[in-house]
Amino acid sequence: MTGDRPHATLGFVGLGVMGGRMAKRLLDARYEVVGYNRTLEKARWLADAGLRLAGSPREAAAASDVVFVMVTDGAALDAVARGPEGILAGLRPGAVLVEMSTVSPAAVRALGAEVAARGAALLDAPVSGSPATLEAGQLSFMVGGEAAALERARPHLLAIGPTITHVGEIGLAKTMKIAINQGLAVQMLAFSEAVLLAEKAGIARARAVEALLKSVVASPMVTYRGPFVLGMPAEAWFDVGMMQKDLGLALELGRTAGVPLPSVSLANEMLNAARGLGLAAYDFAIVFDVLARLAGLPPSRKS
Repeated sequence: MTGDRPHATLGFVGLGVMGGRMAKRLLDARYEVVGYNRTLEKARWLADAGLRLAGSPREAAAASDVVFVMVTDGAALDAVARGPEGILAGLRPGAVLVEMSTVSPAAVRALGAEVAARGAALLDAPVSGSPATLEAGQLSFMVGGEAAALERARPHLLAIGPTITHVGEIGLAKTMKIAINQGLAVQMLAFSEAVLLAEKAGIARARAVEALLKSVVASPMVTYRGPFVLGMPAEAWFDVGMMQKDLGLALELGRTAGVPLPSVSLANEMLNAARGLGLAAYDFAIVFDVLARLAGLPPSRKS
């Protein structure tokens, strides 16, 4: 330790809704964190909390023993990882790159090969949770990659969330994440149907939500997102486009594996309808408003 600060310097690329909160937990655990975000102004609050802002992904990687990445999609991952100012250009031999974005298994396997060629190790480490579970210290990781690399990164992962499940080789954690995320949209659609059915039959919406959240259908996701049908959050936790990206990955995997995903297809079509109604910027729980409109009932939004 240096004073009461752990030895390792950590890099963090992608300081958005989830990534920024993860980086803050690392700062709270007294790690030195060097971070990069495409829109630097959105990371100023972290700089005020002690994070050192880097001018490029390469700079963040070059300063760090372990580098975390949390970006939107495969195109964003390619942009921050490759090129003269990308993570790969600055990655130290012996470093660990912890890739947490939800991208295709093929994309993370290709990146893993490039990381290995530089003498470093990649962990495929997507998360399950939301800003609420993250801030409550309940986020969970699924990890693919070498056990030795996981052991090196484990203390840093545990500073973010308490649960780590090693599922096998690189690519399998992304597969597991996609399998989990498809269920979020399906659950939200079913919850919305239940609320609207009860409301149309004469039960007050708030009372229907209360009853459902005390029932056997109240999964952790429904517990924290169900109240959105009474009023959407000012900032989307996971907007329509992000969810449709994940559903697209699931449908692609389903076609490849020969697994029918009818409920996923339906949820995706309802989110298509949300986009058509101009609701794409909202959290994917806005699927409730699509159904409410079809049922002739008021939306969740106040305006």
